[in-house]
Amino acid sequence: MARSSLYQQVAAEVRRAIYTGALGPGDQIPTETDLMEAHGVSRNTVRLALGELENEGLILRMRRRGTFVRERRPLLMRPQDEFRPLDEVHPLNAGEPRFDSFVHAVTSEGRRADQNIQVSIVEPPEDVATRLALTDKALAVVRRRLRFVDGQPYNTYDSYFPLDLVGDSEIARPGDIKRGANRVLEELGHPQVRVIDDISARMPTPDETLQLQLEPGTPVVVYVRVGYDRDDTPVRVAVSVLPADKHLIRYELERH
Repeated sequence: MARSSLYQQVAAEVRRAIYTGALGPGDQIPTETDLMEAHGVSRNTVRLALGELENEGLILRMRRRGTFVRERRPLLMRPQDEFRPLDEVHPLNAGEPRFDSFVHAVTSEGRRADQNIQVSIVEPPEDVATRLALTDKALAVVRRRLRFVDGQPYNTYDSYFPLDLVGDSEIARPGDIKRGANRVLEELGHPQVRVIDDISARMPTPDETLQLQLEPGTPVVVYVRVGYDRDDTPVRVAVSVLPADKHLIRYELERH
C-alpha cells in the first residue's frame, strides 16, 4: 500500500473518533508509539497523519505534553440581525436599538464579550476605496476592532466610512459609540437601506496569525459588508476576519 494511503488511513481513524465523540475536546490523542503499534505503520507515517489533522484544525500538538483534540465552540453569527431592533429578539428590551450584533451573539450564549477599538484617518486599501466609490487619494475614517470572547481574541472588525461624510461626527472620534455607528449614519441622513455581503476564505497573514493567536493551519473567513443609503451611495464598508474554527455564519431566508 502506498505511503500516502497509509497515513490517510491513520488520519481517517483518528478523525472518525473525533467526529463521533469518542475523542472529545481536550482529550489526549494516543501517542505516536501507540498509533504505530495499533496500525502497524512507521513513525513517519503517524507524523504525516497527525500533521494532516493539525492542518484541518482538529488537533493541537503541544511540546512535551502531547497531542490533544482542539476545543471547538464556534460562535453563531447571524449577519441579518445587524439592523433588527433588540425587542424582536428580547421583548424586555423593547424600543432599544441593536447596538452590536457581535456583543449580542456572545452574551446570548452566556459568554463574555470585549473589544479594543482604534480610530484613524487613512487612505483605505484599494478594494475598500472601490467599494466606497472614493476618488483617488480620498480619505476614510476606519474604526478597527479586535474582538474577544471570554478573554480570547476571536476576530477583527474594521469599519470604513468616507471622511467627507463622517469627519465631524462621533464616528471619527476615539472610543465606543454607545448607540452604534449605524445610528450615527442615520442621524447624518444616510441610513443604510441595502447591504451587499461578500464571503471568502483564505489563509491568514502573519499579522493576523499573531493578533488572533491562530494555531498552524487555521484558515480565516473574510466577510465584507457594504452598506448603501437611499441614494444607493455606499456609506460603510465593514471587513471582518473570522478564524474558521471559531465561527459559524448562519443566514435565514424567508419567502413572502
